Amino acid sequence: MKSSPSPAEAKASLRTRLRAELEAVTPASRTSASAELCERVRNYPAWQNARAVLLFFPVASEPDISPLLTDALAAGKLLALPRFNAAANAYEAVRVLDPVRELVVGPFQVQEPVAACPVVGLNRLDLALVPGLGFDAGGHRLGRGKGHYDRLLAGFTGMKIGVAFDFQIVDEVPCEPHDIALDAVVSPARWIEVKAG
Repeated sequence: MKSSPSPAEAKASLRTRLRAELEAVTPASRTSASAELCERVRNYPAWQNARAVLLFFPVASEPDISPLLTDALAAGKLLALPRFNAAANAYEAVRVLDPVRELVVGPFQVQEPVAACPVVGLNRLDLALVPGLGFDAGGHRLGRGKGHYDRLLAGFTGMKIGVAFDFQIVDEVPCEPHDIALDAVVSPARWIEVKAG
């Protein structure tokens, strides 16, 4: 009798599938879906009311939320992005005033703030938009496998919102004890509030 895969094995299989689906998204589809997603975020009261936000600069396969960086600054919000601290082997939230001038390619080929940008305490942030490969309606997130975002979010008390294309919302994301659950998931067509309890 074949045993069920472990959570780690199930995650690896789901990562492979979702990576392939992400690579298949055409630039035109990514652009239109990203615009719909950004508009859904803009219309959400928690975004409108947030005074300080933790966003991320998307890689090529992710929904393009970069317009929201500009929106946040234009609205007078404190904008923070993750920056990898090699000494601590962890990401930290860092304030950005000018994404055009203050971002460089980091160690994982992701745009992140330059060294001169100051670290922001996670307790100052109201809301985080969180990348991932997959999400489910229970707020579970499938990351890229290194656990960096889970460690960053472990100290975050604000609202945590997963950002996804519609196909990235799956029936179930396998969970392990270190995984940090989200409060909501947003996609071009849906906003899923995670029920407490």
